[in-house]
This record gives sequence, structure tokens and C-alpha cells, in this order.
Amino acid sequence: MSADPNVALAAFTEYAASGNWVAIHLMQLFGVVLIAASLVLLSRKMAEGPAAEWATLGAAGAIASVAIAAALQAVDGVALKFMVDMWAATPEPAMFSAALGVRQIEVGLASMTSLLLGLTAAIYGIALLIDGRFPGWIGVVAIVGGVPTAVAGVVMAHTGFSNAAMVLGMPSNSLLIVGMIILGVYEWKRPVVQAPRDQKVALQ
Repeated sequence: MSADPNVALAAFTEYAASGNWVAIHLMQLFGVVLIAASLVLLSRKMAEGPAAEWATLGAAGAIASVAIAAALQAVDGVALKFMVDMWAATPEPAMFSAALGVRQIEVGLASMTSLLLGLTAAIYGIALLIDGRFPGWIGVVAIVGGVPTAVAGVVMAHTGFSNAAMVLGMPSNSLLIVGMIILGVYEWKRPVVQAPRDQKVALQ
């Protein structure tokens, strides 16, 4: 989107013209679900190690992030689209004000989503560093990406979808996504260590 998201009139005009708005936001939610599922599985790998407590906190944050992201997409991806479409069909001040009210709910949810996801990423970064079975720089990437993402959520809560919030949030979000991909490739390529047969029998 090319319109300034903090300029409601321009943003709503652009949103109303989009034919893929709902599908795009459902895909965003699906992406968050995949990320959260991966993080919960990562927590299980660290459950018996020195970072077990941090991993448990991270898993709780990942699950909570899915819940708030679902609420965000329900407002942004569904409710706001309905409202801007109705406003475009009947461009009256009352309809614009109603759409703007939904927009403010979106801002609140988006700020909390950014804050929670950022804190969750930072917690996982600390857990990875403590665990010691993963390259340390992966944990550093999670912290470096997570902290600005959380700060962007705070800025967004005060200023909406401002340039300051976007400048903080967009690069750190991209860094977190790259870090997730790298961690996934690392885990995929790492050889699986099979437990000895007698140990397997004992575990059963």
C-alpha cells in the first residue's frame, strides 16, 4: 500500500479499492500461527535444558501472540474492510467516523501485538543463549529484532501508524523473519541423534 496509514482518508480509499484485503490478512494470520507453532516446538526441545524456564515463558508468549494476532486480523482484515467498503458506497461523515472508530481499535490491537511478539522473540533469544545448543548469534538476532519490535508497539500505542513506529517496526520485523528462516534451516540440516535401543526401552 502506498498511502500513509496514519492519514485515514487516503488509507481508507486505498483499502476500499483492494480486492484481496481479506485474503492477505488471513495469510498474515496463518504466518503468525506457523511461527508460534515453530516456537512452541522449539520450547519443547529446550524443556529439559538450562533454559527451561525461559522456554516456558516463550511458549506462553507465542500462544498469547496467536490470540491477539487473530483479534487484530478480525478487526483489520474483516471488520475494517466492511466499514471502508460501506463508507466508499455511502461517503457520509457518519460512515467515515464509524470506520475511523474501528481503525482506532486496530491501532490498539496492532500495538499490543507488536509489543507481545517483540517480547516473546527477545525471551526466546535469551533462552537460546542460555541453552547453548544453538549458535549464539541466532539468539542475538532474536533479541536485536525483538526489542525494537516491542518498542515499536509502545510507540504505536502513542502515535498510531506513524513514521516512527514504521521505521522501528518494519526492519526489526524483517530481521525476526530472517532469523526464523535461518533457525528453521539450521534445525532441518542438523543430524538427528538417535537414542540407544536400551535407552529407548527404558524410556518406554
